[in-house]
Amino acid sequence: MNEDVVKKYIAAGEIAEKVKERAMREVKPGVKILSLVSTLENYVVELGGKPAFPINVSINNEAAHRTAYIDDESVLPEDGIVKVDIGVHIDGCIADTAITIAFSERYSELVDATREALEKALKNIKPGIRASEVGSIVEKVIRSRGFKVIRNLSGHSLAEYTIHAGETIPNYKDSLNFTRLRPRAAYAIEPFASTGRGVVYDEKRVSIYAIRPTSILREISEGHILTSIYGKSRTLPFSERWFPDLIALLGISRFREILRELSKTGYLIPYPVLSDIPGSYVAQFEETVLVLDERSVIVTTNRSIL
Repeated sequence: MNEDVVKKYIAAGEIAEKVKERAMREVKPGVKILSLVSTLENYVVELGGKPAFPINVSINNEAAHRTAYIDDESVLPEDGIVKVDIGVHIDGCIADTAITIAFSERYSELVDATREALEKALKNIKPGIRASEVGSIVEKVIRSRGFKVIRNLSGHSLAEYTIHAGETIPNYKDSLNFTRLRPRAAYAIEPFASTGRGVVYDEKRVSIYAIRPTSILREISEGHILTSIYGKSRTLPFSERWFPDLIALLGISRFREILRELSKTGYLIPYPVLSDIPGSYVAQFEETVLVLDERSVIVTTNRSIL
């Protein structure tokens, strides 16, 4: 990671922070999810970045991977807890950040516990720290407040045009995780806390996909739908909303059918909505950190960790 790449991560983080601040103003009961994600994604572009993935807006027991369909009529509920996950990239250098906004005081303890877990974890980020130690910090805070960490969701390393770059930062003390945070590397630290089981499952709903990096695109004929997708998103996650021309040409039902077919044949990775048990509530906070040689920088808050 040279200095030019470091500058791109920091620039992406500055944009992500501004988008996060706007999300806190825009997220209100009754707001259409489609309007919200469109506003925030357009703001990313307006500020000079590109969305690294579709804005996620997950509600109540939903933890991740929900975004609006192109014809989505859903609105934010009057009494709910909303997670907004934002990704910004500049030339593939990704800043990934998330916040939770609650519409009722009864969720305040859950929100505070998750935020505190992230803040304490971030204070300990440095070159060489074990990922499992970061997870232990997160777990202790969340358990001490009476909640469960979501054990099958985690933080992760970031790389060029790659959201999950192979290294996992667990949200609990995983004795089998021997990863140590490397200098000159980017990581997303991402606690999830839940009132439910602390384990998420795949729902049937899928509104986010990505081209599988191992897909052999040279074998795809010119004009193929995958060529259009790769030209816009490369291997980063995308939404059907991002391809209005293809939808106008094919129709929304056929376009969705093609996306499902490409998933079954292995060209696309589907990202189903991830949820804890019905009736539970999930909170999430996330920041992206650059681990440098002598210090770390939280790029999505532009703050150094000494």
